Amino acid sequence: MAAPLVVTATGMVTGVGLTAPATCAAIRSAIDNFQRTRFMDQSGEWLMGSQVPLAKPWRGETKLVKMAAQAIRECVDGHGDLVSTATPLLLCLPEAERIGRSVTDDDEPLRQVQEDLGQRFHERSQAIARGHVSLAVAVQKARRLLTEPGVRHVIVAATDSLLAATTLADYEEKQRLLTTTNSDGFIPGEAAAAVVLELMQDPSEPRLVCQGLGFGVEKAHIDSEEPLRADGLTEAIKAALGDAGCDESVLQFKIIDVSGTQYHFKEASLAFSRLDRTKRTEFDVWHPADCVGEVGAAIGPIMIGVLKAAFEKGYAKGSRVLMHMGNDDGKRAALVFAWQAGH
Repeated sequence: MAAPLVVTATGMVTGVGLTAPATCAAIRSAIDNFQRTRFMDQSGEWLMGSQVPLAKPWRGETKLVKMAAQAIRECVDGHGDLVSTATPLLLCLPEAERIGRSVTDDDEPLRQVQEDLGQRFHERSQAIARGHVSLAVAVQKARRLLTEPGVRHVIVAATDSLLAATTLADYEEKQRLLTTTNSDGFIPGEAAAAVVLELMQDPSEPRLVCQGLGFGVEKAHIDSEEPLRADGLTEAIKAALGDAGCDESVLQFKIIDVSGTQYHFKEASLAFSRLDRTKRTEFDVWHPADCVGEVGAAIGPIMIGVLKAAFEKGYAKGSRVLMHMGNDDGKRAALVFAWQAGH
């Protein structure tokens, strides 16, 4: 088992809040900000979406950079003990395969974010263009980076938007969007979020700890025609539990990246049922996308921020939680988190 990572600061920019506290309060209250976008579906009806209202009407890669910079700034300002030049920044981006992706060079948003912030981060900073599972890949990299001399903190940030005409047209063609003619679809959105990770220093402080991490590949992904058995997600959850040195009996609720389609809910339910051996009176399933929309790569850090706020404010359903996420191409990832109250 690798050394546990502690989450020490968060930042968010979403359609329901321009800070982490505002976003988490909205999600806790089940508030969304779904409104008509400037895009139409094939029937000529306006598409609903969750848009981030920034100071100027930025679009495309520029807006991704502005959202990311704002979330990272909140993270850094809320930490107080972070030296940017000694801190690697891992910037999670939409997967390269997505149609309509506004990023052409993954290194460019990383450069622009640092320019916007007026800060230079550690030379080991990099972009990770893996969509939803980017967060898990970044956590894996952060584990290694934090063992290197002089690296005390790692920032994992993510920025993404599905509010692009060609992207929406592709998803509508695949019957993935929620429209007037398709009820089994998601509401597109955009967002950025960031978290600071570090190795455990002071065990007396209350803290959110990432204890386990695992990956898997689902052959029966959403675009395939194979029968769904949730093998990939089951594999990822098993690996995360093994990495954390525990079994499913310690889990008290889960938080997932599902954003409205029946396929993903079915997969999540099926995967856990294949592992569940414990009699439970309740087992909550949280899915923040109900409030912020389908926000691609940004959903990972958002889920971590939601957990941190829930534990700190005392409304979490227990102290051990499973998180999982997946991409359309079958890549799956799972993480096990625990709230340690300190002593």
